[in-house]
Amino acid sequence: MSTIIAEEYRGGTLENKHEGAICILNQNKEVMYAKGEVEHTPIFYRSAMKPIQAIPAFELDIGDKYQLTSDEMALFCASQRGETYHQKSLQSLIQKVGLSEEALICGASYPLNEEPKIDYICKGNEKRRLLHNCAGKHLGFLAYAKEKGLPLEGYGEFDHPLQVAIRAEVETLSEYPQEKMSVGKDGCGVPVYGVPLKNMALSYLKFVHPALVADKQKEQTLEKILLTMQANPEIIASHDFICTALLQDKNIIAKGGAQGVYCLALKEEKISIALKVLSGTELLWPLLVAEILEKLDYQNKQTIDRLYQLRSPQVLSDAGEVVGETKITL
Repeated sequence: MSTIIAEEYRGGTLENKHEGAICILNQNKEVMYAKGEVEHTPIFYRSAMKPIQAIPAFELDIGDKYQLTSDEMALFCASQRGETYHQKSLQSLIQKVGLSEEALICGASYPLNEEPKIDYICKGNEKRRLLHNCAGKHLGFLAYAKEKGLPLEGYGEFDHPLQVAIRAEVETLSEYPQEKMSVGKDGCGVPVYGVPLKNMALSYLKFVHPALVADKQKEQTLEKILLTMQANPEIIASHDFICTALLQDKNIIAKGGAQGVYCLALKEEKISIALKVLSGTELLWPLLVAEILEKLDYQNKQTIDRLYQLRSPQVLSDAGEVVGETKITL
C-alpha cells in the first residue's frame, strides 16, 4: 500500500513527496478509512495530548475554586503563540492560582508569533517561562498538584502522581495498554506517550461521543473540555492557525502536535481522525484535513473554506505568482 499522502509540483515537475498515515473511525470504533500503518506502530501524541493531559485539572473543578474564566481554563489545553491576549490570560491565571513562574519547568521563550515577538523584544523584555508554548498546560499541572497536596517539584517526572494519573487517562481513552505505549519526554519537559493512530483517533472519538467511556463524571469532564476549547479557539492556538480555524466550528474538537501529528473529531457525525505526516511538517495539515472533510461530505463548507484560506493548493512564489500545486493523494 502506498503511504504517499501529498505530492508537490513546481512547473509541472514533481518536486516533493510526503509519506504519512491516516485513520478515520466511526461511532462504533470501526475503521472507516486507513492509509499507511495505523494499528501497530505507536506514534507520539506530542501536543495533541493536551486535551487528555487537562482532564485531571478539569475533574477537580479548579476553575470554580480559583474563579478562572473560560479563556484561562482553555490555556490548560493550549499551544499558545504569545499574542497579547495570551499574555494577559497567562498572567491572570498564574496570579489567581498563586503560583511562582520559577516553578515552571518549561524553558524560557519569546512569543512565537512574529508581530508580538518583535514588539516584545523591541521593548527590551527577556525570555520568560510563562511565555513558553506549553506554559498554560504546566500551570494546569501545578494547580492540580497544589490542590491535591502533591509536591510541586518534580511534577514533570514519570513517577509523579499527576503523570501517573495522566498515563492512566491516555490508556482509558485510547484503549491501549500502558505497557505497550512508547514513552518519552516532550519538548516542554513532561512525559508524552505514543499509541497507534487507530487508538489515537479512538481517544478523540470519546470527546465527541463520551458515552463510550461509561463513566458519568468522565463524560461531563470530556464535554467541559470540548466546550471550553470551542469557546476559546484563539487561545488554543491563534489567528491563522489550523486549530483555531477548526475550533470555530462548534461541531469540531481539534488539536495538533509537533512533528506532523493532528487529531480531530466531529460531534454530530461521531467520527474521529488521527494523522501523521512522516516528515514532521505541519504545512500540509490544512490541505489534508480539508481533503478529508470533503471526502466525508462534511456539510459546513465554511470550515473547509477557512482551511484553504490558511493554505492554498497552489504553490506560490514570494511575489504571489502561481508556480505549482500541491496534490493530496488519499
